[in-house]
Amino acid sequence: MNVLFEEDGAFKTGTIVADHDSSLQVDTAAGRRVKLKAANVLLRFTSPAPAELLAQAERQMADIDTEFLWEVAPEGEFGFAEMAAEYVGHPPSAVEAAAVLLRLHSAPIYFHRKGKGRFRKAPPEILQAALAGLEKKRQQALAIERMAEELKAGQLPAEFKPWLPELLYKPDRNKPETKALEAACAASGESAERLLFRCGAIEDTHDYHLGRFLFEHFRAGTGFPPFAPAEDPADLPSAAVRAFSIDDAHTTEIDDAFSVDFRDDGGMRVGIHIAAPGLGFGPESDLGRIARQRLSTVYMPGRKITMLPEDVIDAHTLAAGQIVPALSLYLVVAPDLRVLSHETKIEHVPVAANLRHHDIEPLFNAATLAAGQVPDFPFRAELIRLWELATVLEAGRGKAGQQNRKDYTFRIDWDAETPQGRGRVTIEERPRGSPLDTLVAELMILANRTWGAFLRDAKIPGMYRAQTAGKARMTTVATPHEGLGVDCYAWSTSPLRRFADLANQWQLIALLRHEKPPYPPKSAELMAALRDFELTYASYAEFQRQMEHYWCLRWLLQEGVTEVTAQVLKENIVRCETLPLVFKASGMPTLERGARVRLAIADVDLLAAEVQASFVELLGAAYDAVEEEEGEG
Repeated sequence: MNVLFEEDGAFKTGTIVADHDSSLQVDTAAGRRVKLKAANVLLRFTSPAPAELLAQAERQMADIDTEFLWEVAPEGEFGFAEMAAEYVGHPPSAVEAAAVLLRLHSAPIYFHRKGKGRFRKAPPEILQAALAGLEKKRQQALAIERMAEELKAGQLPAEFKPWLPELLYKPDRNKPETKALEAACAASGESAERLLFRCGAIEDTHDYHLGRFLFEHFRAGTGFPPFAPAEDPADLPSAAVRAFSIDDAHTTEIDDAFSVDFRDDGGMRVGIHIAAPGLGFGPESDLGRIARQRLSTVYMPGRKITMLPEDVIDAHTLAAGQIVPALSLYLVVAPDLRVLSHETKIEHVPVAANLRHHDIEPLFNAATLAAGQVPDFPFRAELIRLWELATVLEAGRGKAGQQNRKDYTFRIDWDAETPQGRGRVTIEERPRGSPLDTLVAELMILANRTWGAFLRDAKIPGMYRAQTAGKARMTTVATPHEGLGVDCYAWSTSPLRRFADLANQWQLIALLRHEKPPYPPKSAELMAALRDFELTYASYAEFQRQMEHYWCLRWLLQEGVTEVTAQVLKENIVRCETLPLVFKASGMPTLERGARVRLAIADVDLLAAEVQASFVELLGAAYDAVEEEEGEG
């Protein structure tokens, strides 16, 4: 006697060796002896041979109409043998019974299992819903296959257009478009972005890289929601100064300006004037919530995404000819450049001029100052005296002569077309630590340190930038910044472009007015804002570095550069000597950090933002490489 039984979800056959009523010993068709409970046996038969039963049943099953089987099935629960008898119209053979069993088992949409060999037909409404779902899956599978074929042929399926940002930057693997893209990539061996680029989905490599950032941080767009306008106080005292700012040509968020009142004794009263949007709106206002959400202006070569709306910036920026609300720090400076005292005022400040780096630096630089031959220009005397003060302040921090890193200015002519896309890039090298840089940096450090101490001494929390043991971080507690050589450093001088500075300004304004600060001690809101700001600011800064890297690659292609000189940073990682570009080079020998090398540029991939370069020759022995310093301003 032979048996048909189910084991591990599969149907198997065998020959009975021993029958003990409640259990059986069976030699399976595969040659294995097993022990079975009698209740697990589905069918006992004498012919055909065990090895032939399932093969014959599968062939016969192919002729059984599942829909007809469902039609004739009883409404209640039934066994497969009963159904086989009903279907064939006579006591079924072993093959006929097994064929019906296999058909029932293979159609779970039509027949629901209720036990071993037992079934119940699906209710009509459930069956129709299941069949509709099955048809939908079938159609979807056909659509996926069609879309994959179109992609492989270099055509963008129409279904892809609404989902392109998601497909490029954060694909949902449950969507048919993503499945089609994955299938096409697997068949072509291309990455998703490379395949979509070939299909025309990426028209401009710059927009592709920018789009990734916007998808992550500005999914709803870079526009501003409706907001109530700022209401600046009209009754502020007017400062009797002629303030001037020092910025590059493209700066529109002019946060800081200076004034100098020379005294007869050779001393002076120096004013550090900081734009005060915090006077016009508070943390709970529409604009306050906008600033809290954005946290910082986003900078990149040729473009920026401002923290505040343009008309709010225009009303508060320290632009020439405007009289704007400001927070002013006044320093009384002795003839020998010692700072004797200071005071902070809330006032209207008239701005006389916006001095621009490209106009002033050819006249006011290390060479003209050393030779004592600074040509005449507006605010010449003020700049010379402020620079002398700045050198004293720098020395007082123990940081004199340490600024020797290069900076670079990127200028993009968006009206120009190049083979690489819209926009022609100019990259200008500008040594860090110029007299103008030193002047501005030292006065900003002094203001941030002074106002940070002002909040600290009043036991009012703020957003401080700290650095201990070489690690920089944000904190709400006044903590030393060892890199700058100050006992505390509260970012306060860029309230138009950084939320940390704006929050500190709100705290300072409340302190000066003897009001309750918006963020009291142990404020959970301030701590949450600090954490969000630190993460977001770092993310924005990384994006700026990535876009500068991209434009460096554009410049290599634009100028047809085939060789560059570079400095070894570590193993095969090098830094270009004339560009802010760090990359890996192949074929590098073992060289010391700081060694100068010549490299051949083999290929530049703007989509991947990568450059392939190889070692050509050693140009010079290693020298002390300058460490990248964290920018503070």
